[in-house]
Amino acid sequence: QVQLVESGGGLVQPGGSLRLSCAASGLSLEDFDIVWFRQAPDKAREGVSYISYDEVTDYADSVKGRFTISRDNAKNTVYLQMNRLKPEDAGEYYCAGSSWVSRNRRFRMDQYAFWGQGTRVTVSS
Repeated sequence: QVQLVESGGGLVQPGGSLRLSCAASGLSLEDFDIVWFRQAPDKAREGVSYISYDEVTDYADSVKGRFTISRDNAKNTVYLQMNRLKPEDAGEYYCAGSSWVSRNRRFRMDQYAFWGQGTRVTVSS
């Protein structure tokens, strides 16, 4: 059974940091492109950050310079380091995987066959 499991969410003050993890089982993560999506309450899901199997990365404009995506293939895990968090960063964060995705479709949900169940990030004073 293929599973992606997110962890690391929680409550943080504005300006704080969190590191999210996406741990895979049932597949070798090194063979997949991975993306982080997020969804705020009553809003559409949006792409946040992408990392290819060969470690090409991409970010939404709203998080550039604050978030960093990385992968540790030995641990079969992808990470999202989130710094200088803002209230608008709050929401449910999901990781998703694809065997291949073209450059102009990196943040399209329909490109990803495997999804985790999400981890919640709350940014509040």
